Amino acid sequence: MRLFKVRTLGLICAALTAGSAMAQQVTLRLHHFLPPQANVPRLAIEPWAKKVEAESGGRIKVQLFPAMQMGGSPAQLFDQARDGVADITWTVLGYTPNRFIKTEVFEIPFIAPSGARAGEITSKAAWEFVDKFAADEFKDVKLLAIHTHGPGLFHTKKPVNGLEDLRGMKIRGGTRIVNNMLVKLGATPVGMPVPAVTEALSKGVLDGTTIPWEVGPAVKVTEMVKNHTTFAGDKGLYNMAFAFSMNKATYDKLPADLKKVIDNNSGLETAAAFGRAMDEGDKLGRAAAEKAKNNIVALDAAETQRWLRTASAVESDWVKDMKAKNIDGAKLAAEARALIAKNSK
Repeated sequence: MRLFKVRTLGLICAALTAGSAMAQQVTLRLHHFLPPQANVPRLAIEPWAKKVEAESGGRIKVQLFPAMQMGGSPAQLFDQARDGVADITWTVLGYTPNRFIKTEVFEIPFIAPSGARAGEITSKAAWEFVDKFAADEFKDVKLLAIHTHGPGLFHTKKPVNGLEDLRGMKIRGGTRIVNNMLVKLGATPVGMPVPAVTEALSKGVLDGTTIPWEVGPAVKVTEMVKNHTTFAGDKGLYNMAFAFSMNKATYDKLPADLKKVIDNNSGLETAAAFGRAMDEGDKLGRAAAEKAKNNIVALDAAETQRWLRTASAVESDWVKDMKAKNIDGAKLAAEARALIAKNSK
């Protein structure tokens, strides 16, 4: 009888232990660089967090830390995910130059589309590109999504009606590729993360900035400058790539069913969702500029072609950089264009 009781007690303890494991709860700290009212936090990151929490039955809690509340700089966010300072981070890859060199292909001027679905199309292409050609650049994290914004454009204190108007202007660029483009176009590039743009414009450090429409209202660019220059045709001036990354050890410690929740919210469709958030943000950002009665310059096809020809040297420079690293940059650019074309259908 006593042996029976001992065995029964052991079975009960085992069941309780198993039940405890099944009910394991996890809090994931998600760190990024924009204020919570910005479009990507509001339209992509917060919905992602709520979806993960719901699909886990409340066993995963996502704690959001916007606007660098956990410390550090935007350039350190990828390493914060790698090192476990945060469990998940979202950041611009180009904030750490010469590191994600193959993925930089999506920053080449006029490689990506313009239009209502530009962010979604290029984001899906970027995810597929990384999966096929640049997975090694993200081996130190559990990559949840790679995505891009929609077409970038110029937002300036004085109007830019043609290439000559840009010459000598101090313009913010977010990455080394964008800064090289600014040099080729005749501007003076000033590199900085987007949260620094507001103060730099107010203090006269900048005459303007390159950003997509979507982030303009969040950093008050729509209020601080009154001129916006757009381009003709089906190609956008430039793009930047973003990484949504998770600490590997954090992921590995999850029980199998919670890993599946994360897996179900990673990959191509998550990249597309972030891209769609960018597209929606572009609509809202342009609408804010129109409501403010700002001057929106639409360059015609001939003038746009002048910019395209001038900026084409950026791709040549990038291909040369890749060759010095024994990487076929021309092939990668062709592959990126093919993936963009495929996802445009």
